[in-house]
Amino acid sequence: MSQSKSITFGFQAAPTSENPVSDHELYREVVEDCKLGASLGYEAAWLLEHHFSDYYPTPSPLVFMAHIAAQCPTLGLGTSVLVLPWYHPLRLAEEIAMVNALTEGTLHLGIGRGTAKMEYDAYGVDMNEARARFTEIYQIVEKGLTGEPFTYQGVHHRIDRAIQVRPMPTGKAVDFYGAIGSPGSASIMAELGLPPLCLAQFPEHLLERVIDTWRETRVKLGQPTDVTIPLAVKLFMGDTDDQARDLARTYLPRNFALQAKHYEVDANPWKDIPEYEVFSRMFANMKKMTDPANLGPMMDLNFVGTADTIGRRIETLQAIGFNYFMVSSATPGVPKELRREMYVRFAEEVAPRFDSGFGRRAAPTRIAAAGDD
Repeated sequence: MSQSKSITFGFQAAPTSENPVSDHELYREVVEDCKLGASLGYEAAWLLEHHFSDYYPTPSPLVFMAHIAAQCPTLGLGTSVLVLPWYHPLRLAEEIAMVNALTEGTLHLGIGRGTAKMEYDAYGVDMNEARARFTEIYQIVEKGLTGEPFTYQGVHHRIDRAIQVRPMPTGKAVDFYGAIGSPGSASIMAELGLPPLCLAQFPEHLLERVIDTWRETRVKLGQPTDVTIPLAVKLFMGDTDDQARDLARTYLPRNFALQAKHYEVDANPWKDIPEYEVFSRMFANMKKMTDPANLGPMMDLNFVGTADTIGRRIETLQAIGFNYFMVSSATPGVPKELRREMYVRFAEEVAPRFDSGFGRRAAPTRIAAAGDD
């Protein structure tokens, strides 16, 4: 596959802690992580969206971005992901336009339709309508961000009176990506003009099918394929592979336990929702990942090991077609000192091998600090 674009590295900034602390403290630690990431030279900090649970409580990534940007003005900011069916499209378009006007770094917006039925139920949105709502909302946001007056006629959203979103576009592009969990979704995202955003936990053969399907669809449409294609990857580094794998076995089970609880895996809430049948299969083995003995394949798919081991994994994933890696050591239970140590090690020992300018483009922060509390 083409590797015409050089590799870029961002990191995940997520509210999580070794011990229970207030949400206020969790958010303060995320800001400190972003200051560190900016000082190290990561291109962007990527934020999650989750509601009503202990699983990365970040109900408004866009609000958080505006706050982070005030202290890390040139750091790029991303979402992984905004769940579109839960938003009113005009309000979302306005807020995206406003955040883009207030920030200097690149705005990367991963968007998706979400997976947690509990969150859908809380917002009173029918999960059976998720894909259609996602498409309509993205189309409205896309029109709104042009700065031109527009109308829209959809099944779920109608804009009969011409609307012009404010603030007006600044000329700084917003980069959108579509979250993909299956080759079928790859075609849909390609038709919408959205580059794929994937998780490294998927097997290589599935990632290859996703990228191949996306590219094939784009070629059929006569559209370019030389775009940024991000991959979210768990990061555990050590002096030896065994040391790194011991760290992953220590901390990843708690992540999967919280994930299984948040998504109500035991209840299999997707079994009667046709658009989500694939998730019943994908999440079926999640509880097994709470046992450290079952984590071997998962660790092989992510960045777990020494700098050399991780470097080889990057080369494999680059060959599949990925050119942007969003590394994450911010998993539940990982001490903040450890996750920051791993972000530093990756920035010093791995990233410069694939991006010769990494570290020399370190972004300034308004409050001088590199992660110290």
